[in-house]
Amino acid sequence: MSTIAFIGLGNMGRPMVGHLIKAGHVLRLYARRPEVYQSEAADLIAQGAVACHSPAHAAEGADVIITNVMGPADVREVLLNHAQAVIHTAKPGALCMDHSTIDPQTTREIANTLAQKKIRYVDAPVSGGVWAAQAGSLVMMMGGADADVQEAQQLVKHYTKTVTHIGGVGDGQVAKLCNQIAQVINIQGIAESLRFAAANGANTQKVLEAISGGMAGSKMMDLMGPKMVQRDFKAGIEARLHAKDFFLVKAVAEKQGIDLPALQTVAEQLQALLDAGWGYDDTSSLLKVLEA
Repeated sequence: MSTIAFIGLGNMGRPMVGHLIKAGHVLRLYARRPEVYQSEAADLIAQGAVACHSPAHAAEGADVIITNVMGPADVREVLLNHAQAVIHTAKPGALCMDHSTIDPQTTREIANTLAQKKIRYVDAPVSGGVWAAQAGSLVMMMGGADADVQEAQQLVKHYTKTVTHIGGVGDGQVAKLCNQIAQVINIQGIAESLRFAAANGANTQKVLEAISGGMAGSKMMDLMGPKMVQRDFKAGIEARLHAKDFFLVKAVAEKQGIDLPALQTVAEQLQALLDAGWGYDDTSSLLKVLEA
């Protein structure tokens, strides 16, 4: 069994840690909010996980370091830039695996810096949300050397349904950003369909039933369509998290001169959603943006 440093104990990270503990691994945890150890993560500590006071403390003696934080700056902070970052104490040969969603360039820069300390790196962003993390059925995209990915797969099998090795370091993040493009544009399309139905006096539930069974049907329609019809905007997937990833894609595309017109339009809708104060609601709130 491995000693694993797990950094980031949010709604996704905590279930992952729970699965690793059940599999018999030794967990060393770091949360940037210390009160988490006495609240949301108290049950993990009770199961034997060790609460650590810094990323460097968590990484001491760890075979594997797993990060699951918010964005590029956060990953840099805990791995490289913090006064007590992972890079200062991780042992040579340790494997660092990042489940955060960040841009490919930052991923490769971090990996190159860690490689100077002989720390290996795999980017492994996930899709599926909190429910999938709890059920151990996440979908994962990996980038890294073959041997490193194979080693990482022996750990993530405890909380994933499918794992696809895309290519080298950074390619997992490319796949995750592709996932976000297709996913959020789909949500916008569902919202526009139901907005059009309502504006023309049709029964939105019946319209949803009709189009879900045809070529327009999708997993996202099955998830978001009923929420929109029932006006249940309680967060399953918080809109602010989709927006964070979508704005990240937008920035990368603009820097590379890639024309993605649908992405640009949906990014404007997401910004309007945030401006309306609905960031902690479900992304199905894109319907409310159209109505407003």
